[in-house]
Amino acid sequence: MKILLLCWRDTHHPQGGGSERYLERVASYLAAQGHEVIFRTAAYTDAPHRSQRDGVRFYRAGGKFTVYPRAWLAMLAGRMGCGALKNVDVVVDTQNGIPFFARLFLHKPTVILTHHCHREQWPVAGPFLARLGWFLESRVSPWLHRSCRYVTVSQPSAQELVDLGVDPQRISIIRNGVDPIPAHVPTLAKDAKIHLVTLSRLVPHKQIEHAIKVVKELRQKTGLPLVLDIIGSGWWEDELRRVAANDEAIVFHGHVSEAHKHALLHRASIQLLPSRKEGWGLAVIEAAQHAVPTIGYRSSGGLCDSIRDQESGLLAKDYKEFAALIATLLQQPQRAAQLGKEALALSRGYSWEKTGEEFSELLSALHQQGE
Repeated sequence: MKILLLCWRDTHHPQGGGSERYLERVASYLAAQGHEVIFRTAAYTDAPHRSQRDGVRFYRAGGKFTVYPRAWLAMLAGRMGCGALKNVDVVVDTQNGIPFFARLFLHKPTVILTHHCHREQWPVAGPFLARLGWFLESRVSPWLHRSCRYVTVSQPSAQELVDLGVDPQRISIIRNGVDPIPAHVPTLAKDAKIHLVTLSRLVPHKQIEHAIKVVKELRQKTGLPLVLDIIGSGWWEDELRRVAANDEAIVFHGHVSEAHKHALLHRASIQLLPSRKEGWGLAVIEAAQHAVPTIGYRSSGGLCDSIRDQESGLLAKDYKEFAALIATLLQQPQRAAQLGKEALALSRGYSWEKTGEEFSELLSALHQQGE
């Protein structure tokens, strides 16, 4: 098959994250199975217009908003037998708030990949774009794609789609995989401190402010030598640094190598993930690979799937309970260790091989059926 994958960003984009990694791992698996795979995405500074990685051909054009019309033109050209997108057999249209509406332009079997709905994130775009974006996501897309297959990554995200009117019989849940721990992970020097960690893009809806605030409060109340290691980058970093107020116990590591990321996770006692919204929570499983439990919010949706509350981690209803759970777990290291042990066991059940295989089976079936 010739497979077109449409996504707002790729993993090398400055704002790329877990959802982009998901699609790229699927792309690599499909290419390894002998399929011709094209990944169409936005351009960004110093990125080549065309490149190839792991057998996948990447085409980049357009920016934050213009990536959509540039993709539409490429799809129309392909439909007329011109350019890289001619003779496409099946399409994966990633809906990061707004899909590419590929079904309109290519008339090919199309899967709508949705990690989660964006109701809570849209306000950051401003009043007009927020209303328009949510209207497209909640009303137009479900109607337009009513005959398409959907893929999402957790049961809570699937329920969100059902609430928008998507037929539950057309939704497949294909969960994230996880990369193996690198063969060579550096050992970080012991410093007699208690390290908490958060692995996340630095954007408003991740609410890293809550993690910073709770660490400051607990250090003051308990006198414990707590350090918060923040792994990741994003456009909200300046605001987070303002909240941190040059506190030496709040360490911004930025975007680090895979080996260093795992070294930081391995040193941590607990991961704090106070996100307002998660499709699933890949960071939960990456921490779990090191027997590190995660504490997050039940209202985030996806964390209810990646965390087994009271077994592999803890879920809070609000900030007050979030802070209380962290304080309790710091006072009960044996409890934290038991949660971490269960988290480690659960992490072994996830792999990108399994994710890719399930996605491949779905696309093959759609191609054969001509849906």
